[in-house]
Amino acid sequence: MDTLTHALSGALLARATAPEQSNENTLPLRRRVFLGFVAAALPDLDFVMGQFGTATYLLHHRGVTHSLIMLPLWAFALAWICALVWRRDRSWRAYFGVFGLGIGIHILGDWITSFGTMVFAPFSDARVGIGTTFIIDLWFTGIILLGLAAALVWRSSRVPALAGLAALCSYVAYQGVLQQRAVEWGEAYASAAGLERAEVTAQPRPISPYNWMVVVRNGESLRYSLVNLVRREPRSLAPDAGLIARLDAPYLPLTQARWVHTAHFGSETERAVAREAWNQGPFAFFRWFAVYPVLYRVDTGNPSTCAWFQDLRFFTPGRGRMPFRFGMCREDGGPWQPFQLVGETRIPAR
Repeated sequence: MDTLTHALSGALLARATAPEQSNENTLPLRRRVFLGFVAAALPDLDFVMGQFGTATYLLHHRGVTHSLIMLPLWAFALAWICALVWRRDRSWRAYFGVFGLGIGIHILGDWITSFGTMVFAPFSDARVGIGTTFIIDLWFTGIILLGLAAALVWRSSRVPALAGLAALCSYVAYQGVLQQRAVEWGEAYASAAGLERAEVTAQPRPISPYNWMVVVRNGESLRYSLVNLVRREPRSLAPDAGLIARLDAPYLPLTQARWVHTAHFGSETERAVAREAWNQGPFAFFRWFAVYPVLYRVDTGNPSTCAWFQDLRFFTPGRGRMPFRFGMCREDGGPWQPFQLVGETRIPAR
């Protein structure tokens, strides 16, 4: 989830959980909502890891700052700081709850996306995520904004904020239903194609909760289809179409769905090089991170040989350059080294 949406969700939750009566153990309402906003944004401070390289970012983003295990420690530290900043007009205990809630809703907001969150860091680097919601969901953000606007109009009551949270939860639950519908459609395709042991999943896509990428994985072979669950006719795309139209148009009605075939290690002529590059020790970070790794291409030249991979989770037509495209290269038969491919520029992965 984008950081602004996280922060807004923290403000909404802080208002919804504010006590009806204020005393020395509770925070003034404006301060509580402001700190809820800040608390829900703070876990994304780990973006600074990107300054050390994209590979480092992948390894550590959504790590200890997004950990349920570390949450009490972060909440206590931030509460103690606030008690000092406001010159101890409240004890740290008055701040602890709002920081715990803010960080918690941030973790929850990332858990519903498909990027993966290390909720058990530092004891486990397992990434979990249910993948019901695209990382930038304008409907999701809009529901939060409506809840906050209603809370501002009826500021003496927390009912509007509670209603906003209920609507938000209902929306995510509905996305879960749509995800299951997309998976069932993919399973029907896999069965008709004779792929009885295939793994079928569905990834949310931008603009509409009805846009999905359905992935059928059968061994090293992957097939995917971009579909809209309710659309009856494909969307036409004008030459001067804006970003939203370009992002939405590729998703076809189920009756007109197209399946794209790809493979983990590419074609027969690419497979040996791709497999050798994939299994190199320095490429462990990408093997750990990628969920749907497929070969992008193999470059052979004089003297460089490179095998480039991408993760289908981040394939979004209309977006432009695809992020997190990594590979291994070697010069004139030398040792393999990890690189990132940004456009057509090769950058050492670190």
